[in-house]
Amino acid sequence: MGLPGEGRALSFPRMPPPPRYNVLGVGVCALTLASARDLIVSLGTRDPHSAPARYVCVTTVHGVGEARADPAFRRILNASWLTTPDGMPLVWLGPRGIERVYGPDLLLAVCDAGRTVGLTHYFYGGNPGVAEELSARLTARFPGLAVVGTVTPPFRPLNATEAATLRADVARTRPDVIWVGLGTPKQEHFMAEFAPTLDTGVLIGIGAAFDFHSGRVRQAPRWMQRSGLEWLFRLCTEPRRLGPRYLKTNPLFVLRTFAQLTGLRRYPLD
Repeated sequence: MGLPGEGRALSFPRMPPPPRYNVLGVGVCALTLASARDLIVSLGTRDPHSAPARYVCVTTVHGVGEARADPAFRRILNASWLTTPDGMPLVWLGPRGIERVYGPDLLLAVCDAGRTVGLTHYFYGGNPGVAEELSARLTARFPGLAVVGTVTPPFRPLNATEAATLRADVARTRPDVIWVGLGTPKQEHFMAEFAPTLDTGVLIGIGAAFDFHSGRVRQAPRWMQRSGLEWLFRLCTEPRRLGPRYLKTNPLFVLRTFAQLTGLRRYPLD
């Protein structure tokens, strides 16, 4: 199935970010996949004296659960340029007309449409070889796609030397978009820390999209994605790793959402 606008020449005027709605204290942007794509691509013609880089959080029920447990992480989501509804429960709780902005689909949509304005891309994350394989597959799928860098970082936080090396490489290659695949909440902490000092337009945290589009991990069928059952597919494929996350996070999300919707508890935006 094609993505919105795939293969067509599009126009991308600068646009303000959309309004947010409150999901358990996290401000989620009211978006569609097409509007998220257009907002990101509209940054492609940035001038060299523009504001510091923005960052985009692609947020699921898991991310909202992490934000409830960690106020500092919640502030990162709420301070983002965009926090998108990646997960059908977040879509169902939003205003009419919004869509799921799923990280793997957002990656494909921006890579495709960004060719119109010469958008350049940099892949940061994944296990050894994943970023390179992702780059190879995407450049084969989207002829003319400009990838200017791929990096596999260590699993631990960067030390001062490694951070300086990253900043120098980004300053040299000047990517318009840095795609970050470190998993939640690590990638969001990374983006919030490094966005002010990197010479780029926008950082986007897309987690498992690195593994999906490099061919390392299978994606759930589309019908499961649309019906809110992707978590079940992933649980069945990786029960040991994802079991503790889903079996704790999902029921807690339902209880908290019930409390918010019925007024039993308020979750103010920080």
